[in-house]
Amino acid sequence: MRTVRCLWLPILLVAAILLASCENENELRLIEPRLPRDREIAVDFVTLLDTESSLSITLVPSSGNEQTSISALLSDQADIAFVSNNQPYTPDITTVLPLYTNVLHILQKQPALAKNDLELFTSGRVLAGPPGSPSRLILSQYAAARGVNPDDIEYLGIGDAEVCPDVIIIFSSIMSDLQSRLDALLPDCGNYGLYDGFGNAESIGHGSGIDAATLLNPRLRAFVIPAGTYGDISEEAIVTLAVDKMLVARHDVPAAVIYDLISEILRLQPALAAQNPLLFYDLTGEFKASDSSFLLHPGSRDYLERDAPSVYERYSGIAEVAVTVFVALLSGAIAGVRIYNIRRKNRIDRFYTAAIDLRKSINDQTPAEERRNAITRIRELETEAFELLVDEKLAADESFRIFITLSHDIVNELKASSAPDWSS
Repeated sequence: MRTVRCLWLPILLVAAILLASCENENELRLIEPRLPRDREIAVDFVTLLDTESSLSITLVPSSGNEQTSISALLSDQADIAFVSNNQPYTPDITTVLPLYTNVLHILQKQPALAKNDLELFTSGRVLAGPPGSPSRLILSQYAAARGVNPDDIEYLGIGDAEVCPDVIIIFSSIMSDLQSRLDALLPDCGNYGLYDGFGNAESIGHGSGIDAATLLNPRLRAFVIPAGTYGDISEEAIVTLAVDKMLVARHDVPAAVIYDLISEILRLQPALAAQNPLLFYDLTGEFKASDSSFLLHPGSRDYLERDAPSVYERYSGIAEVAVTVFVALLSGAIAGVRIYNIRRKNRIDRFYTAAIDLRKSINDQTPAEERRNAITRIRELETEAFELLVDEKLAADESFRIFITLSHDIVNELKASSAPDWSS
């Protein structure tokens, strides 16, 4: 009994370890976004998935404003993150799913003094989020494309909230409470309005400045904020830029976990849309891998290809056609062989007929001369038959042997019936 207990103990220990490892595989760490609006979305996202799904997601605080979400993933501080799709390609970062759209909001202090976008970014202080943030990245790229040295832009730091910026760059989803957020962030800085210097909606696709921005960075796309979306802040339609906010993961996160994560997110899409109607109302599991700045995670690829036909199903039609063609060729070959054999049979039948006709034409009263002519004719038939055999127009089969036997028998009969004449 003690021996049995000793055997069960390591088995139970191994089972417990395997169970614990399976449970740990379903635990994911999401790095906390640095931007306030993305942070709010991440909190709602984690709370919903943690309570309504079998996956356990933990929101991991960022180490500071200088740490990007990608660096947090690379340092193994987190497993998944919210990342804008305009970030540079990183080999170990993979795309899980596009979540929602972030829109570039450029607000300038009123009354607006800048006459164009070049003056807008160089004649005042700019609040554009922490270094490395999507708003700063897009601003730097756009400024460089417009001939502005990014170093000439005077950025306000995170600790400069008491200084009123002349320009505010916010890269965020559409927020119905934008005005109240500005009042809370900058209570004594007066009014701000959305910058409308990128042209109008009709100019999109006709060589406007927004077209240049999207051409230089294909991950960006033109976006129109409808008039009145933000009340007095946007009295007219505003042309700006937008980019997808992607859920990304380290490449070594198990594919099965990412597959389950996508399944759970899409299952909970109605609940996500109820929390943030402006964000998740069109969340789907269908997207192009080429639309992402990063490689597709194997789990995402498996999900996208879940309804794709298998290798057997994909090539079954070709296999059916190939089998049909093969059967048709085989049937044709067999038919050809049969026709060829029939033609050979018809040839040997001709010799049968000629030999039998000669045999019937000779009787006991037939003169010796005719008998000799008949024997000569039989010899000629044999010679012709052998020539056809050499030319492979007759088969060396039982039919040919029967003909040779028949011809010899006829010759022997003819000789026997006229023995006295043949002795001479």
